Amino acid sequence: MGAGCSGLTPVEKESAWYFRVAVPKHYDVWVQYMEFELSGEYAWHQAPGFVSCCWRGDHGPRGPGGRLDPFPNYIAIQWFSYAEQKFYQRLMSIPEAWLEKMKEPAPYTTSLGAFEGPRDSLIFGLAPGGEIVVWVMNQIGNEIELARLQANEIEGDPSEFKQTTEGYLERSGDHLEEHGIPKEGW
Repeated sequence: MGAGCSGLTPVEKESAWYFRVAVPKHYDVWVQYMEFELSGEYAWHQAPGFVSCCWRGDHGPRGPGGRLDPFPNYIAIQWFSYAEQKFYQRLMSIPEAWLEKMKEPAPYTTSLGAFEGPRDSLIFGLAPGGEIVVWVMNQIGNEIELARLQANEIEGDPSEFKQTTEGYLERSGDHLEEHGIPKEGW
């Protein structure tokens, strides 16, 4: 191996861990709070704000997010559902098994070819009725579902989101009127 050359393939590199938040099409949310904690060591927040897509298919699951550094053992999330005009929150204890599942090599493809590497992203899907679906993946198409959790509906003032709700209804109001808000099938 020459000097200055790492010689490491993607599977051998030390992994960085990430999170993302996804929602079904036409079910936009505002993530108000997303808190992370590694007990006794570090706590931080990275609320992604507006989330408009993508749950499944060629574009999902994916959405806004950030880095998990260090990897937490607790995550709290609170969001506002534009479709339902409701607030939800959930505190999640992150099982060590989730990180172990993330470390398992999985195939992915880049412009340089096919590789294997850890599923480095933890995806939180937020669905109508406060359902949370958790996946791990390193590329769209190789996600594995880890859990389905139920968030708690909490008190809040939807008028705080009056202006952004109007924009949401301009984009998705016809769809909601025709199809309603599905509470199952996520």
